[in-house]
Amino acid sequence: MAAVRAPRPGQPAGGIEVFLTLRHKSPAITREIRRSKLFFERWLPYSAFACTNAFGGKTMKVDFYRHSISPDQAKHVAAVLETPFLTTGPVSRQVEQQLRDFFDVPHAMLTNSWTNGAIALLLAADIGPGDEVIVPAMTFVATANVVEMVGATTVFVDVDPDTLLMRPEDAARAVTDNTRAVFPVHLYGQMVDTEALREALRPRDDILIFEDCAHCFEGRLHGRLSGAHSDAALFSFYATKNVACGEGGAIILHDGELASKVQRTRLHGMSAGAVDRFKTGSYAHWDVDALGTKANLPDLLAAFLPDQISGVYDRLEKRRAIAQGYAEAFAGSNLVRCVKDIPGALHAHHLFPIAVPANKRDFTLNALAQHGIGATVNYRGVPVLRYYREKYGHTPGDFPVSDSWGASTLSLPLYPGMEDAAWRHVADTLLKDILPRF
Repeated sequence: MAAVRAPRPGQPAGGIEVFLTLRHKSPAITREIRRSKLFFERWLPYSAFACTNAFGGKTMKVDFYRHSISPDQAKHVAAVLETPFLTTGPVSRQVEQQLRDFFDVPHAMLTNSWTNGAIALLLAADIGPGDEVIVPAMTFVATANVVEMVGATTVFVDVDPDTLLMRPEDAARAVTDNTRAVFPVHLYGQMVDTEALREALRPRDDILIFEDCAHCFEGRLHGRLSGAHSDAALFSFYATKNVACGEGGAIILHDGELASKVQRTRLHGMSAGAVDRFKTGSYAHWDVDALGTKANLPDLLAAFLPDQISGVYDRLEKRRAIAQGYAEAFAGSNLVRCVKDIPGALHAHHLFPIAVPANKRDFTLNALAQHGIGATVNYRGVPVLRYYREKYGHTPGDFPVSDSWGASTLSLPLYPGMEDAAWRHVADTLLKDILPRF
């Protein structure tokens, strides 16, 4: 059993002692474990009620993220189990058509992750050793990793200090004779101007533009969705994304020849997948004329996507309301910096990152955790990570905007099912309990 003892005279309110008594039936074994304030503060934020914490404020458990797939969606998985195809089959084909309609593109194919989809795309474009690919220094490491995985060279560029997005002119300055592609990243839910990027790269029309849309499924810029001005756009359907199925992704393209190659490179380079090998009623042989990876998405996961895609704008309304609430709450603080919105653009609000003084970032993360609030870092600059630092010799300061943001940023909870009381508690905790301790 457990008991809570009130503070002794002179003991701080946060220093409540918890006594846990365990009794064994036979033989009778009684063990009393004294736990101090530290145990109490670590354990209680995960309970269903609030308490006083070490900072003197109130704790409320607020998860960093909760997905929006309801138990009712299990019926779609059950429907797949009634078919012969647990792997890529008719459900995936249905979702691919839904993507073609949503983005108004001729080609779309599902992948089992953004990462494997990107590798399949780079292989299809015959990008490898001796080639260079331009990547923003501020992004998730996967954007650069896929370049390295195919043997190409990653060329980093810094980002805009207000939006944290790649600037077309910076990408253009990084172009060399070996440049084969550029990866503009629609970070946090806002889009890089790919139309301006295309113009900035001229006359090098041979340079491919592959949009990293992992954070931006439904966003728009100048009224256009992702994929309008690029050679391909890649999406992630990871568990925390605005459209999610646990693990997954997609590629949309305009060029039929490149799409045909990706169709093969996402499945070992094979000329026919499982469905195609049996679509005539009898077995059809397949061949391999180029290497590929294993990037196809099974129908068991694709089954979650039709409802996720059709409901994405309904969920965006809630995301936008929470993001606006945060922004208004922090508007008067000189210790919190938010990413600036692009005027006239439709922000997907995948994440709500802020920046605090760099020497207080980890303190803030730990303090939020003690209050029961989930927070994370999106992201540290990629060039300062050990692999890239040692391979390319990058040092802090080479990409000042990315380095500064990466040392000071953290992301606050944001998801469609988040109650207003939860995000208000997060904002109040920062403003009233944590920032005054700086």
